[in-house]
Amino acid sequence: MDFSLSEEQILIQDTARNFANEELTPIAAELDATGNHALMLPKLKQLAQMGFMGLNIQSEYGGSKVGTIAFSLAITEIARACASTAVTTSVTNLVAEVIQSVGNEAQKQKYLPRICSGDYPAAGFCLSEAEAGSDPSAMRTQAAKKSTENGTTYVLNGSKVFITSGSYAGLFVVWAVTNPAAARGKGISAFLVEADTPGLVVGQAESKLGQIGSATNEIQFKECEISADCLLGKENDGFRIAVGELCGGRIGVGSLALGIGLAAMDYARDYIMQRKQFGKRLADFQGLQWKLADRYTDLECARLLLMQAAYLKDANLPYATAASMAKLTATENANQACYDALQMFGGAGYSKHYPLERMTRDVRVTSIYEGTSEIQRLIIARSLLSDASPK
Repeated sequence: MDFSLSEEQILIQDTARNFANEELTPIAAELDATGNHALMLPKLKQLAQMGFMGLNIQSEYGGSKVGTIAFSLAITEIARACASTAVTTSVTNLVAEVIQSVGNEAQKQKYLPRICSGDYPAAGFCLSEAEAGSDPSAMRTQAAKKSTENGTTYVLNGSKVFITSGSYAGLFVVWAVTNPAAARGKGISAFLVEADTPGLVVGQAESKLGQIGSATNEIQFKECEISADCLLGKENDGFRIAVGELCGGRIGVGSLALGIGLAAMDYARDYIMQRKQFGKRLADFQGLQWKLADRYTDLECARLLLMQAAYLKDANLPYATAASMAKLTATENANQACYDALQMFGGAGYSKHYPLERMTRDVRVTSIYEGTSEIQRLIIARSLLSDASPK
């Protein structure tokens, strides 16, 4: 069993780390304090130009096609410096992969180069609704067919909530009910909707606990009419598409959480090696040594699970359960790592002078979005029980 990275994967990791240290670390605190997205947008463009907005997209569409392992490594390194930039990068890659996976050739040619090049600052994934979060099959946004002189169109009405990059995304993948009479989850379709489409209204950005530099918005559809060419995949097949693509998104969120957790523990490790109490370095106290050992071990477990899920995805093998295990472990362990790192800092960790309080806020949502920890446990348990059922 070979756990080593390829030269290409190491190059991607090093490039992401260097960019994060040089370009993102200097702006992370100000971005968090002000929520000024203008600070991040030029960095997103640079990431796109470096190939980080199409990490698993074929080169003929402008992508890098370096694979899911490289994607995970890159998101982890970016998140070490700035979680807001990391989540924007992760979701934009997710949207690109949805289009590559189920889009027709015309859609791929039209949209993927614009995502990969940074022509679109970001792309949005419009699935969640106020009454349809963990259960997206309960969505109420509808897409009604309409016959016109120029052919068939769809008219979208409804709203989506908690949409990452809503304020500046150039393109959205939107899920809506196309057959209200169908069984739950069976009458949902996916559509590609450009941000400047009449009837698409971007709501005010949410005031959030963490990841403040990343806009999170409600997206409303008010008689938003789109052509039939905007249908992504087959009509009424959208729920299957969403469930499948979310698995890849969970690798992204897990990788993001891992990056935050590792950064927090690195800060704590360096701090306790310098700070003294009772005439000794904090690092000389066994209680803190064990806490450090436990958290790094937990994060290494998460890293290995993420690599396994990424490997399975790249090998075109079933990876849904592995992705849920990886996300659950990475996000829960990263939350604990940030909590313990702040505790090791004592009162200093509670101050904005150090980045730990920001990391502690940023990491919290990772166990909620792209499927809560509770949903991941349900997915894992169902898989285990299905495998154990009598044949």
